[in-house]
Amino acid sequence: MTSLRTRLFIILIAATTLIWLFATAWIYLDTKRQLQHVLDTRIMEAARMVGSLVTSGEIGLSVRADEAPSSIPLPELIPVGYERQLSCQIWSFDGRLIGRSSGAPKAALSNGTSGFSEQEVGGEPWRVYAFADQERGIRVLVGDRLGLRDRLVADLVRGLLLPAIVVVPLLAFLIWASVGRGLQPLRRLTQGLKARGPEDLSPVDVGTPPSEIRPVVEALNGLFGKVAAAREHERSFTAFAAHELRTPLAGLRTQVQVALAAKDPSIREGALRQTLVAVDRTSRLVRQLLAMSELDATVDEGEVQDILVGSALAEVIASLGTGAVQVEIDPALHHTTIRMNRELFHLAIRNLHENAVQHSPEGGVVRWVLDVQTSSPMIAVEDEGPGIPEDEIGQVTDRFFRGRHRSTVGSGLGLAIVEAALKRARASFMLRNRQDRSGLRAGFALGQIGSIEREAQPR
Repeated sequence: MTSLRTRLFIILIAATTLIWLFATAWIYLDTKRQLQHVLDTRIMEAARMVGSLVTSGEIGLSVRADEAPSSIPLPELIPVGYERQLSCQIWSFDGRLIGRSSGAPKAALSNGTSGFSEQEVGGEPWRVYAFADQERGIRVLVGDRLGLRDRLVADLVRGLLLPAIVVVPLLAFLIWASVGRGLQPLRRLTQGLKARGPEDLSPVDVGTPPSEIRPVVEALNGLFGKVAAAREHERSFTAFAAHELRTPLAGLRTQVQVALAAKDPSIREGALRQTLVAVDRTSRLVRQLLAMSELDATVDEGEVQDILVGSALAEVIASLGTGAVQVEIDPALHHTTIRMNRELFHLAIRNLHENAVQHSPEGGVVRWVLDVQTSSPMIAVEDEGPGIPEDEIGQVTDRFFRGRHRSTVGSGLGLAIVEAALKRARASFMLRNRQDRSGLRAGFALGQIGSIEREAQPR
C-alpha cells in the first residue's frame, strides 16, 4: 500500500466501523437491559392490577370445580404489530386453575408463590411474575415469552442500524474527500519540488503549512541551504585552486623557456633551480588540495587508536626533512600517547611542521613540546619566524589566505588543513605569537572523545 491517502482512508473507515460495531453492541445490551426492566415492571403491575380487581369483585372467578375458568381481561401493553404478549392465570392454593386470559396456556406458568422467575412452558421460555393473595387464597401469574422480548430488542436495534447502513457510503465519500483535502499541502509541496530546476536551491515556500508538514519543509529548506553553501564553497575552492595552480605552472613554463634559451650555464642552472622550487610548490599545493578535498568529504573522525606522539613526529619529520632549520622534540613526547584517528593526526602535524619550517629563518629552531600547564595537555610546535600580525590571527586558517609574512612557497592552505583535520577529530586548535621572542606557537588539545596521556618516568 503506497498511497498515503488510501492508507488513511482505510484506517479511518476501519476505526469508524469498529466504533460503530462497539456502539451497536452497547446499544443492544443496554436496550435489552432497559427493556427487561420496563417489561418486568409492566408484568408486575399487571399481576397486582388483576389481584386488586379480583379483590374488588370486578373480575368474577369460578369457585366451583365443574365450572370453566373465568376469562381475565388484560390491557394491551405491546405496540401494534406484535401478537398478544402478556398472559395471565389465577390459581387457587389447592392447585385449581380459576381463571386465565385469552391465549394463556392451560399449564401453570410458574410454581412459585411470589416474585419473578423464568420457566419453560410449552417448549418456550417465559418470564413470569407471581402474586399471592392470602385472604382470597389465590395466586396471580402474569408472564410473557422471552422470544418476543428478544424480537422486540432486535427490531429496535434494526431500526437504529438501517439509517447507519444508508449513511455509510456517504460517510466513506466524505472521509475520502476530507483526507484528500487534508493532504493538499503535501501535494502542493510535491508539485513545487517537481517544478524546480536542478540549480534552484531557494527555500521552499508553501504558505503556512500544517504543523505535521512544517518539520518536513524546515528540513528541506535546511538541506537546500547546506547544499547551496557546499556548492558555493566548492565553486570558490575550485576558483582559488585554479588560480593558485596557474601561477606556479606559468612560472614553470617561464623558467623552462629561460633554461632553453640561456647559453650561460649559470643562468641555465638558476632557471632550473627556480623550476625545481616551482615543482616543489606545485606538488605541495596539489597534495594540500587533495587533503582538503578529502577532509571536506569526511563527516566524522573515523576509527581512533592510541598513537605514540614521539614516534609519529619522528616519522613525519624524516619524510619531510628539516630544511635549513634545526628540529627539536621534547623528550616527554616520546612517552606521550594520544588517542586519535591516525590519518587526521598525521595530516595535522605534517602541515604544522611544514608551516613552522617554512617560516623559520635559516639556522632557526623548530621545537615540538608537550604543554602540561594548560587545563588540557597540549601538543605544540614553536618556530622562530616573524609570527603573525595580531589582526591576521583570525584569518590565517581561512583557505588560500596569505598574510603579510607569507612564505614564498606557501599556498594559504596549510593552517586551514590543520584546523579542518583537528575539527574532525574534535580537538581544539590554538594559535598565538610567542612571548619570549619572535615566532609562532601552534598547538592542539583533544576534547572528550580523545585523550593525551603521559607515562610516568622513572627517576
